[in-house]
Amino acid sequence: MPAQPLIRLGTRRSPLAMAQAHEARARLCAAHGWDESAVELVPVVASGDRIQDRPLAEIGGKALWTRELDQWLVEGRIDGAVHSMKDVETLRPEEIAIAAILPRADKADRLLGAQAISDIPAGARIGTSAPRRAAQLLHLRPDLAVVGIRGNVATRMAKLEAGEADATFLAAAGLDRLGEDSVGVRLDPAEWLPAPAQAAIGIECRSGDAQTRAMLAAIDDAPSHAEVAAERRLLEGLGGSCSSPIAALSRSGDGRIALTAAIFSPDGTVRIDGEAEFAAGDDAAPLALARDLLARAPEAVTEHFGPIS
Repeated sequence: MPAQPLIRLGTRRSPLAMAQAHEARARLCAAHGWDESAVELVPVVASGDRIQDRPLAEIGGKALWTRELDQWLVEGRIDGAVHSMKDVETLRPEEIAIAAILPRADKADRLLGAQAISDIPAGARIGTSAPRRAAQLLHLRPDLAVVGIRGNVATRMAKLEAGEADATFLAAAGLDRLGEDSVGVRLDPAEWLPAPAQAAIGIECRSGDAQTRAMLAAIDDAPSHAEVAAERRLLEGLGGSCSSPIAALSRSGDGRIALTAAIFSPDGTVRIDGEAEFAAGDDAAPLALARDLLARAPEAVTEHFGPIS
């Protein structure tokens, strides 16, 4: 057993983030033949976990999930940071690199409170603070009312139980990782598109830390990494932020990726769809798809997108 950990992985302290960090540690230990003590998990309370009464777009966006871990990583207090990749800003600091993406889990959303979107009663209140879910829902069911709810999985399930909303959505991957695999009804991701990078666990490290990058490379899943890179490149091309309604689904095989995407007006009245197929690692194709979507979109959509600064 090592006298001290060989690698320190930072993680948010929420139950789902901790479950993801435990998966990362288990994969590292299996890949390298290490004892569990070789990987130290270092929990951090993220700003996004402390502030749960307002939408992310109002209080700092996705950086609320990464700010503290980024600081600890750059300062050398941790060697790697475990993230839900859908919560990581599109453009990252130069000193930080995405070193590994674990095998991607179920990309679908689950619906809680009804057996299907078509079964939700007219006028029902649907709890979500995700612009993608709200716009996609209102496009299908403009008769429904969207109410904002935030919080971790348990909090949102409790709010639904307390009657703050009649139905809500949660990511299937998160529920599965928490052992809640029987909760909700799975929505076909080909019909109800997920968020870019949904169900992907990523591990970042310092760009110049060759030793840690080599350790993490052993658990990098190439197809998952290529999918996530393509979806993040799409976000970059769209100028998407946490307030932009964007949905995307990648399917990979034989070294190629089929990427389907949709952008919306926030009220769901306008939906623009597009798709592309390209070789894994092709950075230009997702950008071209983004340009095509924006070129076909009216101002009601494009005003919510723009250059990423």
